[in-house]
Amino acid sequence: MIYLSETQTAQLISHELAYVAVKEALVAATSSETQLFPVVNAQGPQVDSMFSLKSACTENLVGWKTGSYWPDNHQHGIPCHGTTVFLLSPETGELVAAVAASQVNAYRTAAADAVAVDYLARKDASVLTVFGTGHQAQYEVSAIVAIRPISRVIVVGRNKSNTDIFVEKLIKKGIPAEVGTAQYGCEQADIIVTATTATAPLFQADWVKPGTHISAMGADKVGKQELPTELYPRARLFCDYESQSVVIGEFQHTTNASITEIGKVITSVAIGSANTDDITIFDSSGIAVQDLFVAAKLLEMANVE
Repeated sequence: MIYLSETQTAQLISHELAYVAVKEALVAATSSETQLFPVVNAQGPQVDSMFSLKSACTENLVGWKTGSYWPDNHQHGIPCHGTTVFLLSPETGELVAAVAASQVNAYRTAAADAVAVDYLARKDASVLTVFGTGHQAQYEVSAIVAIRPISRVIVVGRNKSNTDIFVEKLIKKGIPAEVGTAQYGCEQADIIVTATTATAPLFQADWVKPGTHISAMGADKVGKQELPTELYPRARLFCDYESQSVVIGEFQHTTNASITEIGKVITSVAIGSANTDDITIFDSSGIAVQDLFVAAKLLEMANVE
């Protein structure tokens, strides 16, 4: 069995690698040869600790990703979040690889956002508003900046100190960033990204201007919500995998909505934005094929078989 450590995968991963792998995974998710299974969310013994399992089977890749969150880990100087991807042999079911992927997971999640922006946002979109100032939000901004010429980033956060620190980090990376309110951020934005753990809408629907693209990245379990439902009738809705999105993703809050999987837009089976005034929304609930495809790319990069 092959094992890639966290140190190895952190050195191998990049926004470019993640983009390519996740784009291929989102296309694979629309194939009849791909099966994605219901997500298992479970609790750990520590208060607020949790772990999850996401699994999938494609023609060439079989396996699952486990993600964990142990909130007291910071007291021991170790990360609170952990991710490992396990790959099985499609022929025998034997475990062939375990890939430590905690940092990789941040790139993988942000890559789905970047793909959605690439295919759904207006080509002249240049102002990005991000809701959230946590670990994942940095990767979201970096992934979008890597594929679009962003002129301004407006950061909306709950905590002023954390928001100021986040803006300074972006500025030090050469990304023009500023602090803004939720209303200001929405009214100025061509692209809105929500990367929070919210359980209620972060902004009002009427603050979003025509032609805006929104990537909702935070909802991955029942009860989470970042967007106002009043926005849905005005928008074109897209997701990574519909049957998962309507159960644990942002679109669990829709009723009988027309939702298109982004893989169908990538392959031109469906259209993205029909005109420049369309509001487009992409829900990323995070699907197992993304993890399998990224892990496979990392194994190729590591030159192991």
